[in-house]
Amino acid sequence: MLDAIRWDSDLIRRYDLAGPRYTSYPTAVQFHGQVGTFDLFHALRDSRKAQRPLSLYVHVPFCANICYYCACNKVITKDRGRAQPYLQRLEQEIQLIACHLDPAQKVEQLHFGGGTPTFLSHDELRQLMAHLRKHFNLLDDDSGDYGIEIDPREADWSTMGLLRELGFNRVSIGLQDLDPAVQRAVNRLQSLEETRAVIDAARTLQFRSINIDLIYGLPKQTPDNFSRTVDEVISLQPDRLSVFNYAHLPERFMPQRRINSSELPSPAQKLEMLQRSIEQLTAAGYRYIGMDHFALPDDELAIAQEEHTLQRNFQGYTTHGHCDLVGLGVSAISQIGDLYCQNSSDLNAYQNSLVSAQLATSRGLICNADDRLRRAVIQQLICNFELQFAEIEQQFNIDFQGYFGALWPQLQGMAEDGLLRLERECIEVLPAGRLLVRSVCMVFDAYLEQQNRQRFSRVI
Repeated sequence: MLDAIRWDSDLIRRYDLAGPRYTSYPTAVQFHGQVGTFDLFHALRDSRKAQRPLSLYVHVPFCANICYYCACNKVITKDRGRAQPYLQRLEQEIQLIACHLDPAQKVEQLHFGGGTPTFLSHDELRQLMAHLRKHFNLLDDDSGDYGIEIDPREADWSTMGLLRELGFNRVSIGLQDLDPAVQRAVNRLQSLEETRAVIDAARTLQFRSINIDLIYGLPKQTPDNFSRTVDEVISLQPDRLSVFNYAHLPERFMPQRRINSSELPSPAQKLEMLQRSIEQLTAAGYRYIGMDHFALPDDELAIAQEEHTLQRNFQGYTTHGHCDLVGLGVSAISQIGDLYCQNSSDLNAYQNSLVSAQLATSRGLICNADDRLRRAVIQQLICNFELQFAEIEQQFNIDFQGYFGALWPQLQGMAEDGLLRLERECIEVLPAGRLLVRSVCMVFDAYLEQQNRQRFSRVI
């Protein structure tokens, strides 16, 4: 039942608005400079007292080549030597953070993102993992979820063997599109053979999970050529797939200015790409988890969604939302209890702070009672496609309909349109509304009217 989606073109046209992806609530747009290192230390102390398990995110910003569509925080350089001073500062940060936590707090989840984490040499990867193991309680029995983002152009069998040896058991592979014309238009030439070689290595080395990222809406894409890419990817049988909508925002992301906007597919073509992708993936046995994500039925995300234990944080859908998330590296975001905080997004500022033995915390937010309530509501809707009012009422000691009375006309309108079922005791997002669940969540976002919607991608 949870994997059922009904395509309704009329609803999509009406509710396909720009809005947040809700990897957090409040979103990062609300972060401000009044949150700093003192707040982070206070949150780490609370985490230590509560003995909460940890999720670590490590940002490696370097890439050897620029991909024109990319909106990540990255540094483009052919000079591999630039990694060493960054790693020195990163190791300082690891040490400074770890001394405020308890060695008994287990690291259930670890993720290396970027940039391109495999920009680092084998020796540098060994050095970084050894430093993490020295200062954090990383699991040695392969029971943790330890993932890394892979660019197949930067990895081979020996790289995959090293990653497995270091404890990684999940890989996420950027593919985006297999059509050579599309690849040239976004400056990312990557063959199917390169991608298949990395996947074959991961399977042989018994990595537990393989994720592939695709993007629709890139220049020179058509519904037909993207459909061929999806078919090829299905033949690779990844455990999870992300099918992202390309948001063309050249005024915000300089590399996107190199994309010829006249070559971008039309909104109607993009919708057809998404619709056909959903049909192909569903026919191949993948379940729609939500928010561009698909997984095989035996994947942990699909199982967690069935059991109503799925959660969402800055790493996307996760089964480890109960962990305190500690972000390490330039631009990395932490979520520790009710604190969100982010390191400086400027590489020099990040490194200079740590040269002075100071953390690079630059902005953040401390959730208030209303934030916590709305966060719980949005989390339930975006993960489970339903919300039981009694659970929220018991957890937060409120009358749900009384607290959110002003929103009721909007919710009733969505119910009349067929996005959701609205009852006295619950909200259920219907199959026709599941692709538009962000629009449902936006009803509960107290900050949205104050925000510039141009900062966000469209729902579809």
